[in-house]
Amino acid sequence: MARNLNEIMTSDVVTIKESQTVQEAAALMSEYNIGSLPVINNNGEIVGIITDRDITLRTTAQGEHPQTLVSEVMTAQQIVSGTPNMDVHEAADLMAKHQIRRLPVVENGQIVGMVALGDLATENIYANEAGEALQSISTPSAPQQ
Repeated sequence: MARNLNEIMTSDVVTIKESQTVQEAAALMSEYNIGSLPVINNNGEIVGIITDRDITLRTTAQGEHPQTLVSEVMTAQQIVSGTPNMDVHEAADLMAKHQIRRLPVVENGQIVGMVALGDLATENIYANEAGEALQSISTPSAPQQ
């Protein structure tokens, strides 16, 4: 029996506003032991994602200040998201196609959940989809020049 994302998603999603700093983002990631945060605007709509990798490569490695705004380093172009009633198989395919490990779940423009590859992998019936998605996502890349 197919399941929907609302059955496996994490619904207590920690978010950060685009006007907050990368230092605040890093503190939230540390506090909640997570590697990414959905970025929202003042209306609560998702406008991007910031990851610990974004902070490392786009702020720390570039010598930027910890007070740099999240909006300056987040990934914002073409936010890929799912819906609560999306089938888990469809979500896994979407994650593989876009090479993402975390899928925000959005309803009426508001983030209502988050699904990670790990969520798929812990559901035994979706282990194959998680493995296939991870294989697509984990394609080696060359070092940046």
